[in-house]
Amino acid sequence: MVEPKLWPAPAKLNLFLHVVGRRADGYHLLQTIFQFLDYGDELSFSLNQSGNVTRAYHADFSEADDLCLRAARLLQPLATNGSGVEINLLKRLPQGGGLGGGSSDAATVLLALNHLWGIGLPRPKLAELGLRLGADVPVFVMGYAAWAEGVGEQLTPIELAEPWYVILAPEVMVSTKEIFSNKNLTPRGRMKKIRALESSAQIQFGENQLQAIAVDTYPQIGACLDWLSQFALARMTGSGGCVFAAVASKAQAQAIIDQKPANTSGFIAKGLNIHPLYELS
Repeated sequence: MVEPKLWPAPAKLNLFLHVVGRRADGYHLLQTIFQFLDYGDELSFSLNQSGNVTRAYHADFSEADDLCLRAARLLQPLATNGSGVEINLLKRLPQGGGLGGGSSDAATVLLALNHLWGIGLPRPKLAELGLRLGADVPVFVMGYAAWAEGVGEQLTPIELAEPWYVILAPEVMVSTKEIFSNKNLTPRGRMKKIRALESSAQIQFGENQLQAIAVDTYPQIGACLDWLSQFALARMTGSGGCVFAAVASKAQAQAIIDQKPANTSGFIAKGLNIHPLYELS
């Protein structure tokens, strides 16, 4: 593929999300399906020989909490001595939205610098590094829509329909930790792995088990779900707070988003089974 000047970091949706257990270290065991969207953040990289990893963008969080910087510094010891980079980030995805924005940004940093610094780690090794940054990072590194288990890192490629989605973002920033630590979250039975899926624009399996907890904690999410449900089956992604619905066409999606409630933001996007950087070597 042609080396991009702007490196995409696409959003993801959890088409369903079940909590099936909890590890001794406190991490929850999940079953979910990930699908990408053709909408997300973008990054650019200015390489240098300073040996420093810096950022050229303003962020509302410290460098220690910046997943882009952490990803670059995780990879840097494998690069040539003195390898440095200044990272720029165009942020479109809301924080605390369940769209995987921070994880996707981190994965794109790993993919891009693995290439630009000439490190050449294979994707599975890169995904192992990514897991140290967050449970959602591996799916973005591996680059295919997936049935996921474990904490979300055990990935099996899956073929899905690629409908248009309407995504609404209420004016809340959801705390993932708060949702997963809720006393009402009870593990459910493990589903058998799905081997054949319905090829339609309305692919919905199971439920998002975190949705009721998030709605109870953040009523704005419930309001978005109620509004979007007028048009199609609506569901929350991840631990919230963005909600989505699949529709048959771009025109239909645009007609819906044009009517969105005043106290929300939102966008439309096409579902993608393959990450835009999948062919990167």
